Amino acid sequence: MKEISLHILDIMQNSVAANASLIGLEVIEDEEKDILSFTVTDNGKGMSEELIKKVIDPFTTGRTTRKVGLGIPLTKLAAEMTGGYIKIESRLGEGTVFYAVFGYSHIDRQPLGDMAQTMHQIITSFEDVDFTYRHVVNGREFSLDTREIKKILGGVSLKENDVSLWIYEYLKDGEKEISDNKK
Repeated sequence: MKEISLHILDIMQNSVAANASLIGLEVIEDEEKDILSFTVTDNGKGMSEELIKKVIDPFTTGRTTRKVGLGIPLTKLAAEMTGGYIKIESRLGEGTVFYAVFGYSHIDRQPLGDMAQTMHQIITSFEDVDFTYRHVVNGREFSLDTREIKKILGGVSLKENDVSLWIYEYLKDGEKEISDNKK
């Protein structure tokens, strides 16, 4: 994976696979503290302590179609290459919190990538799941909650062309607005 947004997408897809009905993503970029972090929180089926310990092993996966799961080990490696780390907290039947920290200015940090496209893809691909998204760049914040959008739409599909385009433009504009003040 060449961008952090792809790691995020993979982790969020894991949450969908864990039958989460609500998935939250928070991305924090803080140049002063020299960190880029993301947290994915879900209300899925959760993992046992034993599975949490195994999940960073590329040969541990919950999938039946293949015998390896590289998403979490690759995210761990990408974070550690920048002096960062990952942390996973989970409770069976309650959900999981996945936290990753990267050194912001580290030469080996992958670019964040296109978060508007990433969020648009996950939101429109899994419209039966609700998503919250919060992105903070040096104190400036953008957020989105699909529950609010769905309430306003009153049953109109998020996949409808006009709705999908609006969501993407809203995400793109929000990302541009908070990123314009980067040092």
